[in-house]
Amino acid sequence: MITVGVEEEYLLVDPVTLLPAPLVDDVRATAGLGAAPIADAQEVQDELLQAQIEVATPVCEALEEVGGHLLRLRHAVASAAQANGCRIAASGAAPLRDAEPVPVTGRPRYLRMHGEARQLVDEQLICGMHVHVGIPDRETGVAVLNRLRIWLPTLLAMSANSPLWDGRATGFASWRTIIFGRWPVSGPVPRFAGFADYEARAEALLASGVIADRGQLYWQARLSENYPTVEVRCCDVQLDADEAVMLAGIVRALVATAIAEEKAGVAPVHWQPELLQAATWHAARHGLSSTLLDPDGRPRSSGDALCMLLRHIGPALEESGDLREVNSLVHRLLRRGTPADRQRRAFADGGLPAVTELITAEATAP
Repeated sequence: MITVGVEEEYLLVDPVTLLPAPLVDDVRATAGLGAAPIADAQEVQDELLQAQIEVATPVCEALEEVGGHLLRLRHAVASAAQANGCRIAASGAAPLRDAEPVPVTGRPRYLRMHGEARQLVDEQLICGMHVHVGIPDRETGVAVLNRLRIWLPTLLAMSANSPLWDGRATGFASWRTIIFGRWPVSGPVPRFAGFADYEARAEALLASGVIADRGQLYWQARLSENYPTVEVRCCDVQLDADEAVMLAGIVRALVATAIAEEKAGVAPVHWQPELLQAATWHAARHGLSSTLLDPDGRPRSSGDALCMLLRHIGPALEESGDLREVNSLVHRLLRRGTPADRQRRAFADGGLPAVTELITAEATAP
């Protein structure tokens, strides 16, 4: 069984004003460092800004494990946040910001980033979901990246959960994607000739001095520097754990399919960078409310595009035992819309108070 793990980032917000609450140190201490910790200290981490917190599941083999750990960790940080007078919000971007920037977490790396790109860091009130899938070696990992890249806009559209910014609708389903895309190495993953090419290009970026470390290779998919995994990073954090489980199952199946095709010598489909960039922007703009590009680069209805995705990964889903669960969750997504659609409906019906209720209550919904 190919292993999978998930990292999720949440906002810490004031439950009344919805403004970011820079309380990550207090929340982490309550969650993991007390006499009876409710989460392992390594499972709950700080992030770039002090109003963000990150959780990471252990390595999992079954989607049921992923869902169980995500619910456990969401409840742990939600309880710790409530004990410190704030809430966790499962939104890809902060719907509201204060006039004063949120303080940066006091790690040297983060402080250096703030010194070099102050406005970008000040506006980095965004939260993603990262899926790690095990690979046998890094050469295979690069082959997987080359085959995954055409599906990343579809994953982005499915996961869109950041339509609001500064108390207003942005017109985008995933404003997080637009904010994050301003870093020098970000956005769609390039096509590589192989692992040696991946390494050479990463080293050239480091040698340029524009980025300080490989952690700033902010492509939407990359090889992990810490684990033997491919890390898919294009998704907004999800409103509820079931949606995160769905995306984790799809990403694992995409990786398994890519490995099988590479072994069988099936020629990969390649898009030119400008087409991939355009597809990414389009997915961030519309989510599932418009067209998506099929593997040939042609526009399809979002429903048809998701059906093509499920057909592509169907054998891998069946082999892992995830077919029924993932199919059911995808059909649920098509019925009720993306998390961005649900945020927009809440905002239209009840303004920011309704959005607050949605993104804080849904975070720990079973």
